Amino acid sequence: MKASPMSTHNLPVKTRPIRVYMMDLLATVPYYTAYLARALLQDGVNVRVGSITYYLDPQCFRERGLRLDPGCVDVVGRFASLPRFLRRVAKLSEMALNLAALTVRFLLRPPHILHVQYLPMLRTRLPLDYLFVLAVRRRGARIVLTVHDVLPHDTANRYRAKFTRLYRNTDQLICHSTHVAQRLAQEFDVSRDRIHVIPHGPFFFDLPAGNDTALRTRYALQDGRLLVLWQGILFPYKGLDVLLDAWQAVEAAGVDAILIVAGTGAADLFAQAQAQVKQLGLRNVILDVRFIPTEDLVDLYRAADVVVYPYRQITTSGALATGISLGKPVIASDLPVFRELLTDDVDAMLVPPGDVPALAGAILRVLHDPALRSRLSAVMQAKDFGATSWLRIAADTKAVYEQALHSTTPDADTARPV
Repeated sequence: MKASPMSTHNLPVKTRPIRVYMMDLLATVPYYTAYLARALLQDGVNVRVGSITYYLDPQCFRERGLRLDPGCVDVVGRFASLPRFLRRVAKLSEMALNLAALTVRFLLRPPHILHVQYLPMLRTRLPLDYLFVLAVRRRGARIVLTVHDVLPHDTANRYRAKFTRLYRNTDQLICHSTHVAQRLAQEFDVSRDRIHVIPHGPFFFDLPAGNDTALRTRYALQDGRLLVLWQGILFPYKGLDVLLDAWQAVEAAGVDAILIVAGTGAADLFAQAQAQVKQLGLRNVILDVRFIPTEDLVDLYRAADVVVYPYRQITTSGALATGISLGKPVIASDLPVFRELLTDDVDAMLVPPGDVPALAGAILRVLHDPALRSRLSAVMQAKDFGATSWLRIAADTKAVYEQALHSTTPDADTARPV
């Protein structure tokens, strides 16, 4: 599915590296953008990161040696305490100003590659970011799109027409699994020579170990008690409700273990989780509902005996990539995307999605068997899924850029509105 790298001797710029503008103007996927941009710079690509400051982690980009170029202003992300509604309005206003400034700049001198990570306004009635992409494409820039989600989660086919048009007006597409590549080809009629499968890289593997004593004090963890971790941004498709149902059977079995649910998400979803914990009478569950600083998050992963990903569906998972990079025993849903990374009973335990008894059985088996946990962890650690993986990802991404510069621009319906 992934095209072979093209020769670079015909690049339009011979004496300077490819100029890339990596677009994630609202910092929707900040860590992915930061790790990828850093690796591309190490590979000699001239990358400018088009993003605002990530308000939950203002040092996200700076700590990785990156300077931001949002276009004009970067103010809202510096204030973490703004109310949610006010933040959204301010961010959209700021984004409109940045798009206007970038439009003027790129009409005069477009980049060779506009690498789009996310278009947050695509689902609105006035998708200014998508119209910006079309304008830059008309000026001669090649558009590379990373498909983090084939369609927005939990929206069924509501936005299929808009995403179909987006894929049609993109020169090259990057996705993270063969399964997603097949969906793009079959459901959205994207030609296979424009689709490239490049794995999702891990996060936070490069952070130093923290204070294990402080972590155990924070969560009141007793010595010898096993820790099971669910971590991420809460959405219905991530199956936390399934895990809580399964955890009732784990507690009934008398295992000395605790489940920590760590992450952020909509307040109503966490309220549902709290209600479910109370309804099921669960005693050994901690809901840590907040943005967890990256250092604390890595400490949680390192302390965990098992990490669980009970998703109903998935396009890609940075959380799973992090669990793999830190060498943790994994229990995950048996989904096509996960099967490309994991093998049941070799480096992970895979269970049918939504199957509560199967999930409970897998958790109990891993918790009861220290030798199994050690074996799964050893296989994970042998994958060496860390800094070298991002260098491979950068090399493959650079090859996509080169192919985009050499390929013929596909027919597009840019004259038609979204």
